[in-house]
Amino acid sequence: MSGIVIVGAGLAGATAATELRERGYDGALTLIGEEPHVPYERPPLSKDLLLGKSEADAASVHGRDWYADHDVDLRTDVAVTAIDTANRRVTIGGEEELTYDQLVLATGARARHLAMADNSGASVVYLRTLDDAQRLKDRLTDHVLIIGAGWIGLEVAAAVRMAGGRATVVESADLPLGRVLGPEIAPVFADLHREHGVDLRLGTTVEAITSDGETTVRLGDGEELHPDLILVGIGAEPNVALAEDAGLDVDHGVLVDGHLRTSDPHVFAIGDIANQDHPVFGRIRVEHWDTALQHGRYVAGALLGDPEPYRRPPFFFTDQYDLGMEYVGHAGVGSYDEVVVRGDLAARKFNALWLNDGRVVAGMHAGDWDATKHLKAWLGHEATGQLRDTGRPLDQLDEPTE
Repeated sequence: MSGIVIVGAGLAGATAATELRERGYDGALTLIGEEPHVPYERPPLSKDLLLGKSEADAASVHGRDWYADHDVDLRTDVAVTAIDTANRRVTIGGEEELTYDQLVLATGARARHLAMADNSGASVVYLRTLDDAQRLKDRLTDHVLIIGAGWIGLEVAAAVRMAGGRATVVESADLPLGRVLGPEIAPVFADLHREHGVDLRLGTTVEAITSDGETTVRLGDGEELHPDLILVGIGAEPNVALAEDAGLDVDHGVLVDGHLRTSDPHVFAIGDIANQDHPVFGRIRVEHWDTALQHGRYVAGALLGDPEPYRRPPFFFTDQYDLGMEYVGHAGVGSYDEVVVRGDLAARKFNALWLNDGRVVAGMHAGDWDATKHLKAWLGHEATGQLRDTGRPLDQLDEPTE
């Protein structure tokens, strides 16, 4: 049996399968995932599901019956152990072999582990899977020490405080989200969490973790903390071993071209593992829900012959306490030289645009829900005088035409 095989049954892989069927593809279609669950979306894991506002089923892309009804061969709780690109064949569980005409890799990313924590004997959790979220959900009223002030760390801190628990966040950088939002915007999140009672320990590191009936975490400044639970949120690593062993080009992800095609013309890579040569933003790998969703939709078209490259800008969002934020584009550390802010940072209702060499490379809003479409419209365009005139509302500016 050939056809299309999708390795990785997360949002990206499941969306690709859905889109293929909706676009009329009627060939063999196999979707393989290591987790026992049907494909699900990850944002609820650190939001509504974690807080008990929704059940696990609500995070599913489809119920299991959908896959049978649409003739998608869904294999869960099993791993692809090898890819033979010369013969277009994958090995499942070390035994069964499937041939393919086209292969899609959507193997995602895994939580980056901290050996110091794992080997300490303390209660340590990560948040990457549905099972992780279910375990953490029962501990939100404890004293949770969170290592890392990225998106996951801050969203969990918010969940702990909203559940009535005690949250301490340890971050080596001077600001939470400093690498993403820079010193201009990151203080908004520091202030937000402090106002909600989070103990932020910034500019310090965890030096040692021990547990002998009581957990002790020693910080770089010598202070010792005694949490009930440690959540490690220090980022994620793309699952590229399978691709690397197959001889595909790998560098901080699986290298793909503008069409999400790997170094093998019969293999695509999507979602968290795809390090794309983006036609607008250059070489970029994005670990966010929207990218997984949009890659899944796009690759279905590419598999069916759509010649257009993937141009969509990165997009992500977060909800923390009463703050909702959306971000489009990409402005990493050192990739911008100016930030234009409209609104009130202290009130946490504003929008911001990041510029590099006079062009807009990213934009975000907090509590300004009509702004996203305008922020997207400015991406890649020259920042005009009216754009820098922060006294003029964003929605009253002339749209860029160049």
